[in-house]
Amino acid sequence: MGALKEGAEHTRVVYLTTAYLAPVEYYAKLASFDAVRLEQYDHYTKQTYRNRCVIAGPNGPLALSVPTVKPASEKCLMRDIRISDHGNWRHLHWNAIESAYNHTPFFEYYRDDFHPFYHERRYDFLIDFNEALRELACSLIDIHPKVERTRAYHAELPGDGAADFREAIHPKKDFREADPDFIPHPYYQVFGTKLGFLPNLSIVDLLFNMGPESLLVLME
Repeated sequence: MGALKEGAEHTRVVYLTTAYLAPVEYYAKLASFDAVRLEQYDHYTKQTYRNRCVIAGPNGPLALSVPTVKPASEKCLMRDIRISDHGNWRHLHWNAIESAYNHTPFFEYYRDDFHPFYHERRYDFLIDFNEALRELACSLIDIHPKVERTRAYHAELPGDGAADFREAIHPKKDFREADPDFIPHPYYQVFGTKLGFLPNLSIVDLLFNMGPESLLVLME
């Protein structure tokens, strides 16, 4: 999944949806493509990575979903989706993350970076919240993707050979079939002895378990 060297003749472009603490597969794309187009004019759909992530709880995979304000129309653009304060979700998400990763090698190291997103900062729009977390994760991993938000929606991408993973990276799709080029590289997980290796969890699973070596795992 290595990134192309600068100066390559052909710029490799990938289209992705926005995602909440996206899975490792998503960050492998961020690390390996020259340019990223972040789709913001797609219609919002529930039960996708747009508003959910999956972490490793002590009893197995645990999904965390960000509640959203019900849009006025079923065909609401992703860029217009607002975050709801329903159910004290920020407190619940942080407690779940802390419970899952408190004993990992690097949780204390990164804790203060993520904590403000759940206790201090407030974002009105889901895409802005997701992007702020994505920028943080990229900086901690030390990858610097060139990300631009789309200016219009194209069901069929322009004929420039861009890769389209807007719907391929999906919690209800088997990544082995939807993205056969992505082969998860096993890494240490705090519950690995009990649960075995759980592939393609949220990027925080990789960060909290592997720290600075996260980049090496992605490049595998």
